[in-house]
Formats: sequence, C-alpha cells, structure tokens
Amino acid sequence: MRFVFKAICAIGMMVVLASAQAATCKGKFANPITDICWSCMFPLYIGSATLASMDQEDTPNPGGNPACFCGNPPKLGMKVSFWEPVRRVDVVRDPFCMVSLGGIKMDPGFDAPVASRFRRDGQDQSSFYQVHWYVDPLIYYLQAVLDNSCLENQGFDVAYLTELDPLWKDDELTRILNPDVYLFGNLPARAACAADCVAATAGFPNNTFFWCAGCQGSLYPLNGNIQAHVGGVQASSLEVYRITAKLHREMLMWAASGEDGMCGYYPQPVLDKTGYKYHMLYPVPQTKKIAGKCCQPLGRSTALWGAGREFPFEGEDFAYQIFRKRNCCQGAVSLGN
Repeated sequence: MRFVFKAICAIGMMVVLASAQAATCKGKFANPITDICWSCMFPLYIGSATLASMDQEDTPNPGGNPACFCGNPPKLGMKVSFWEPVRRVDVVRDPFCMVSLGGIKMDPGFDAPVASRFRRDGQDQSSFYQVHWYVDPLIYYLQAVLDNSCLENQGFDVAYLTELDPLWKDDELTRILNPDVYLFGNLPARAACAADCVAATAGFPNNTFFWCAGCQGSLYPLNGNIQAHVGGVQASSLEVYRITAKLHREMLMWAASGEDGMCGYYPQPVLDKTGYKYHMLYPVPQTKKIAGKCCQPLGRSTALWGAGREFPFEGEDFAYQIFRKRNCCQGAVSLGN
C-alpha cells in the first residue's frame, strides 16, 4: 500500500509539473475597444490647422504651403499628420509563446534560448527576452477608414520572431549590425544617456544621442541581452526600443514622417527616436490616462506609468502597441489615368 501511495503521489506530482509548464505561456487577444489607447493617434493636422489634439504630444511637422504634390502616382492634395497604430510587440520569457495571439505556444520542432536573469557581484542584474513583431495596422483591418493611401494597407501578420534570429542572443554577431558600438562602450558615452532620459521624460528623446535608449539604458547592442535589468516593465520597454531600431537597421521597417514621408515610406537605417509612441496591452492594458496621456515616447521613464504592471506568473510577459508618426500628402485630385 505504501508503494501504491508513493506511486500515486509521484504521478500526481508529474501531472502538476506538466500542467504548470504548459501554463507558463499566457496572453490575451487585445480588445480594440477597451485595450487600445486611441487618443495616441492625435494630434491630427490638416495643413497647419489642428483638427484635433486631445492634449497629446507631437513632433514638428513639415511647414510651408499646406498643399502638396506627389509624382508617383501623380496627385495633388493637402498635408496631413497623425500617429498611426501599425505594429504590435511581444516580449516573452518562453520561446514561441505568442502573447498577442491569446497565449498559444508554437512548436517549430527545435529549441531557442529561453529568458534568463543573472546577478553580477550580487548587485547588477541582467536579463534576456525573446521578442515577436506583428504587423498590426489597426485602422485598416478594422475597416474604420477604407481606401486611404495614407494608411498602411495590409492585414494582421506575424512578421518577425527573434527565436529564428541567430544575432538576438549573441553580442559578437550583433556587431555586424551595429559596429558603432565600439564608439559608445565607455563611461562618458553612457553618462550622456542621462540627458536623453531627461529629454524623453519631458517630451521626446534626443536624436543627438542615437546610441541611448533614454531612461531604459543603452540602445546597443541591438539584441535581447539587457545589461541593467531594473524590472520587467523597464526591460521589456527597452526590448521594444531595440527591436524597432534593429528592424530599421536591417531595412525591414521604414520611416513615414517628415518631408521625406509625404509621398511614401523611406528607409531609415538609423532610427529617428521621435517617430514612435507605444503603450502596454498585456498584462495590464495602459488605457488609464496619466496627466492626460496613456502612451509615451520611446525612452520615457517607466516609473511614471509602470507601477503594478508586472506581477508573478501571468504578469511576467508583455505586449505593446506601437504608433508611428505619419506625415502624408492626402490626395484630393488624382492626376493620373
């Protein structure tokens, strides 16, 4: 009887452990009504006139004549400016855990590096996460606005998995993408990031300090290795920053703002840090406004909005909505056939 009892206990323990392992991947499909901070799209300008601002932050827009012209295809229109929700990002501990797809776990048949946290000398803590990048043009696939050339016209898709990227875990291989890291791996360059932190917290980050990620630390290396892990919200925000800069460096993500963006997207290998805003979707949707805002530029201190957004078990993976600044020539007259 004692043997049977031990066997039952052992089997029960195996079942519990297997269930716990299967339950490590948690997530949620974002509700576009309750989980998206739609005020992040503003301010909305037509020409130099503010159509709506909602007291949201903005970057400078092309000035001069409000009329615009594009040659391919030929069109004459008005300058418009807004922030378009275009991408979604998962930051996860468990490889192939798709937080934004409801917490499903993919099984490609091979292993990938798992998340980790280390303490060095009993003080500094480092970490590593995997990241998933989704094409997520909300306005288009919700059919809120149809047939508009100023919106990204494609459906929801899984675009990039760092589990398939050999550079994401390896600092030395990553130097292929960012050889300029050798210029900024010193104390004066790191100290300069304090100024970028102040700029990002007061408004938008400073592109002069292009090697900095504001209050999140150093933008380099462009991979998942976090040298200074303060908390999950801070570390995952830095991963969002890095994957955006990495995809720009690889020409997989193009810019859409400024005078160059009026007639279409253009490559930008060095990220314009002022071209993006983001907010959390999971585990706690960031929809409650703080000082009139529920999203923030890249690099802003997470101390202002991150409290209570990380908790054990179901609250240690993260998902974020990305808004990209869009300057566009909204065609009023088509000059082609």
